[in-house]
Amino acid sequence: MEYLCESLEINLLELLNWNGIGYWKSKKVILSFISHCLLLFQATFLLLITLSNDGTKTLSDGQRPVALLCIGCVLISSSVLLFLKSIWKACHKTSKIPDKKTLAVVLVFEFLVAMGAAILTIIAMPHLDIVTNITILSSVAVLSALLQAVTQCTARARNRFLVPSITAVLLILLGYGLFLYLYITKDLTDTKTMIWVGLAVGGSFLMSFTWWENYLGLISQNSSSVFLNELCSKTKKCQNMLNMVSSLLRIAVTAAVLGAYVPLVKMDWDVVTAIPSRETRIIAIIIGVQLISSALCHWFALAACKMHALRRCFILPLHLASLAVMVLFIVPVIVYYQDHKTSLNGTSIDFETFKYLGRLPSLVGICGICGETEAGQHFFSNPFILLPSGYAVCWWLGLVLATLHIWFLSLYRIQRTQDLFTRRLFEGGFLEQSLLLNTRFKSLDPVKVFLCATMWHETQEEMMNIIISIFRLDRYRPNKKEEKTDVTFEGHIYFDDAFKNVPGSQERLVNEYAEMLVNILREQQIPDQKILTTPYGGRVEITMPHGNSLIVHFKDKTLIRHKKRWSQVMYLYYLLGWKVATKYFNKRECLNCVCCPSTVILNVKPKLCPFPQKEKHNTYILALDGDTDFQPAAVMLLIDRLKLYPRVGAACGRIHPTGTGPIVWYQKFEYAVGHWLHKTAEHVFGCVLCSPGCFSLFRGAALMDDNVMKRYTMRSSKAIHHIQYDQGEDRWLCTLLLKQGWRVEYNAAADAYTNAPEEFKEFYNQRRRWGPSTMANIADLLGCTTMISKRNPSISKAYMFYQFLSLVAGILAPSTVILMIAGSLTVLLDIHPSVALVMALIPPIIFLAISFKLTANTQIKIAGGMSVVYAFLMIIVGISISGNVVKEGTLLTPSSLFILALASFYVVTAILHPQEIGLVCYGFIYLISIPSAYLLLSIYSMVNMNNVSWGTRETAPAAGLAAREAPQTAAQKGRTTGWSLNPKTVSWRTPGRMWRSRGTIWCAGSRYLLDLMAKYLEPIPENKKEQKEMIDQLRDLRNKITFVYFILNAFWLIVTFTLQLLDSSVFIKVPKIDNNLELTGEFIYIDPVGFMFILSFVLLVVIQFIGMLFHRYSLVNASSELYITLHYMSFMLSVRDI
Repeated sequence: MEYLCESLEINLLELLNWNGIGYWKSKKVILSFISHCLLLFQATFLLLITLSNDGTKTLSDGQRPVALLCIGCVLISSSVLLFLKSIWKACHKTSKIPDKKTLAVVLVFEFLVAMGAAILTIIAMPHLDIVTNITILSSVAVLSALLQAVTQCTARARNRFLVPSITAVLLILLGYGLFLYLYITKDLTDTKTMIWVGLAVGGSFLMSFTWWENYLGLISQNSSSVFLNELCSKTKKCQNMLNMVSSLLRIAVTAAVLGAYVPLVKMDWDVVTAIPSRETRIIAIIIGVQLISSALCHWFALAACKMHALRRCFILPLHLASLAVMVLFIVPVIVYYQDHKTSLNGTSIDFETFKYLGRLPSLVGICGICGETEAGQHFFSNPFILLPSGYAVCWWLGLVLATLHIWFLSLYRIQRTQDLFTRRLFEGGFLEQSLLLNTRFKSLDPVKVFLCATMWHETQEEMMNIIISIFRLDRYRPNKKEEKTDVTFEGHIYFDDAFKNVPGSQERLVNEYAEMLVNILREQQIPDQKILTTPYGGRVEITMPHGNSLIVHFKDKTLIRHKKRWSQVMYLYYLLGWKVATKYFNKRECLNCVCCPSTVILNVKPKLCPFPQKEKHNTYILALDGDTDFQPAAVMLLIDRLKLYPRVGAACGRIHPTGTGPIVWYQKFEYAVGHWLHKTAEHVFGCVLCSPGCFSLFRGAALMDDNVMKRYTMRSSKAIHHIQYDQGEDRWLCTLLLKQGWRVEYNAAADAYTNAPEEFKEFYNQRRRWGPSTMANIADLLGCTTMISKRNPSISKAYMFYQFLSLVAGILAPSTVILMIAGSLTVLLDIHPSVALVMALIPPIIFLAISFKLTANTQIKIAGGMSVVYAFLMIIVGISISGNVVKEGTLLTPSSLFILALASFYVVTAILHPQEIGLVCYGFIYLISIPSAYLLLSIYSMVNMNNVSWGTRETAPAAGLAAREAPQTAAQKGRTTGWSLNPKTVSWRTPGRMWRSRGTIWCAGSRYLLDLMAKYLEPIPENKKEQKEMIDQLRDLRNKITFVYFILNAFWLIVTFTLQLLDSSVFIKVPKIDNNLELTGEFIYIDPVGFMFILSFVLLVVIQFIGMLFHRYSLVNASSELYITLHYMSFMLSVRDI
């Protein structure tokens, strides 16, 4: 699966404590593993090369094909793994087939690489000395260094590594020259040596073609060549198929070279089956250690990059590995060779001499093997070459300079592997070189996050939550101009209806709520504050203590359209249009032309100025409510999600309701179950349909896509628009994103807290908005199933069918609850199910009938009383069901099965979320409130669908406001005074259409704001005739939808009642099991009421439970547990100072 597992909090501390090692020691652990794995890899590979030399005494000449075969296995091991991995990805993703031209180019490169690797390691290296074999692998950086220089020459922004790249090329070429000179001039008559040396140089050069993709893509971006651009684009799109074909080619080429070379040097393959057991064990151990150490080293190197331990745990070990191997091999071999010469003069070898070297006695045998070869003896017989030769130094320095850019590489936290490395796996035999040269040669673009909170009638405590959260984020990511950072923030608060008329004043002043916010900001004692007049009212600009900006926009509803959706339209257009676009437009040239930012974003076609795609992609909007409380860690998790996956248009976190009282307790469990089951099922099977506006991150490119922002600005002209657009603006925005092919995701580890309704009336009014708007948006998506499934790769028709079942279950919720009540009455009163069904129908029918005549407040009062009665009934029924289980002696009754299954689902789900397991305590309130939430609330929502008011926070200012308006004196009535942020009094005036006021300046972008307001945000004029027509349309829509809604429920009940009348012939026979879970030989006959209830209510819960299990543990296997640990360590290392 492409998307990372969200269960970061599951047993991470246990996974993190590797034998008592905390995450703060993880870098040392990674460094140790990489160092040891590198040494083991190079040591075993060098041993295989030495064993294949014709002068070794460990293996006879006839047994050399075994060592050569092992070298071939090392070379093709990574190709085999890549082939299997590509098949796996092709099975789970859409894999395109490349065209012939792309396939031919890639296969040519891969053929050259495979040929070069086989010639160098199988043919040439066994005839070279130890120092050459260790360092010649570094010479494969020659082409990468050359392409680096070309890349930087074609892109002016990447020229700071131009000199090191050119120097690297010159050093490697100089190393080639010295290498050829020293070997050829040693014996001009030795033709074989000349051939081996020439093959070594040619093989290493061909091997350097491996990483052509790393630089060709960057060159193509700055080139006008159509062929290069198409090649890079098609290579990326067809990567899986190309990897499969190229892996097979490389395996075939390596096998061909190996198969042709052995007979050519007059060796026989039959010896492979006749090798003695001692040599078999030696070679098996060597090849096993080699393969395991290479795989572990690759994984831990990847871990080091993801943990931001790039320099200490990745670059240093890889650069120093060759030097360390040289020290470990050459020094003991020098001593061994001197003792060998002594032994030839009659003195025996004293192996105790070597035990002090690294305290590895086995190293003596290794050194002995290396010293036994003719090349090794010749190398150590010349005292001048005891020091590293000149070509070895040139090659090593060339590799260091060719990878110098990695020291300055900027990485995202928890960087994706495909964004770290060009090729998916390492190259067998060239581990450290492939890791260094495979690292992408590019810098990451920082992202800009605009925090946008909407306020209206929040209390002081709620305002403090959002202000503290923003200041907390300012401390976490300070804005230091001298330092570059991966994320920059800018805070915006949009205050709706912030002005009021004051008796005796000719101007509108800020109201009590706005003044309370100003007092909170004043308490922060921030010296850098600025008051600006704007076309929509005014704003306050604040520079927070750590350099980030916070701007509070106070909106006057007489100047600009108010309510939440229009505040969102305002900040989407202002921030993405004005703030982003102005960076890329010349203000002097575009002041009066069509390419001005205002014309670009307001849908006037520009002529010369293309809108910056990269800036749109790296600009995020964090939507917040005025009472949201969050930690910087939660924001960073959402940012990581959008940075890692380009097609994710929005991501939401885990919302926790706060407050006290039974209503809040019910919502705590409801939110928990909704996120544990419903949100995770949407995330796993398709896309999240609603990213709540209280804490969601949106990508600028997704919001600015076709038919997203433009359609979001549509004024509600029909009755259904008021329900779909205005009552559920967050869900509608996500609907627009899904239709355009963007993915909406859920991150379970990003926690945010928001105040929940504490009063029964406020809770019912909130859900009265949410219920109809949810059904309207889901119905809209279902109506476009074919189009969405084609355009959005994350949404399938099967997923849309799941949403259809969810919608049907929501519609049939009242009748399902009635069936549950009927079953309960059957158990409680011991009456016939048909009678119980009629009794259960009477109260909701009466409530439905009188609701059309009563006011909303009266309906809520009646619903509150009925909710209490139903709650007591549920408690009594629970006790009765327990007694009935004891009486019947079996658990297999419809009611007991439902209770046990539902409780089991919730308990297991809570156990899988250990940090929130305490919320199970509120499950009792949730269960006894089911009739109120799914029956009475549904009736209330349907009957009052024509009421499109907000329903919450429409009250007088709460007690305890920070500052209430004092009575005006006569002097104050003679002049207008406002509030002040500075010790010096500054008046803020918004008299009609006049923007200037004493002590203020006009804000930048006012012209753009005027155009924006004129096009989308002018206050809607009050037209009583239109209002009356809309009221009638809403009432007619209410009547139609309510009729269909309750007819469907009635049909469901009639079908059940009809089946109940035929209970003698229609039933389900289930074997009876006693309380000891043993078969009794008897049967239980489940009546239609129980069957229909279980079928309708439990089916979706089971589907969501399966989705939750898959979400929590589908990726938690032996490999992914390490990745989860790695991601968490990376996260903790970056946020531990918060």
